[in-house]
Amino acid sequence: MTDPARVRRHAERVRELVASVVRSQIKDPRLGMITITDARITADLREATVFYTVLGDTAAQQDTAAALESAKGMLRSTVGKALGLRHSPSLAFVLDNVQDQVKHIDDLLAQARHADAEVQRRAAGAAYAGEPQPYREADDEDSEGDEGEQSGATGADRGGDHR
Repeated sequence: MTDPARVRRHAERVRELVASVVRSQIKDPRLGMITITDARITADLREATVFYTVLGDTAAQQDTAAALESAKGMLRSTVGKALGLRHSPSLAFVLDNVQDQVKHIDDLLAQARHADAEVQRRAAGAAYAGEPQPYREADDEDSEGDEGEQSGATGADRGGDHR
């Protein structure tokens, strides 16, 4: 069984290696403004998934994906030699659409703000359906008078003479 800490270390090393090779050794003109965001490797250390983002439109993303696919063999051999494993992990590249997810979350937050503002607008002019305090049994004046009479009782009224 493989140690999870070892798997994490190898995944981090794969991310660093791929990023440095893409930056320094791949001279493909199709390669756009790429950032390697993450890498994950299976527990058996046979398959690695590399996540990346590309600055630009859909055409730039497709061109970068093609450039990475053509450089996959060189990247795999470099990663395999650097990790020193018995088997070089196969690499799969996945476009990480962080920008799209951020835009989607921002849209959801804007909808929630709008819904909250609508609820507050409706609540501003609202009134109680019944009395404001439906559980109050007596008026304040009646309850104060009753309490005063009870507190004015003498010692004899409370249970007799204490000697």
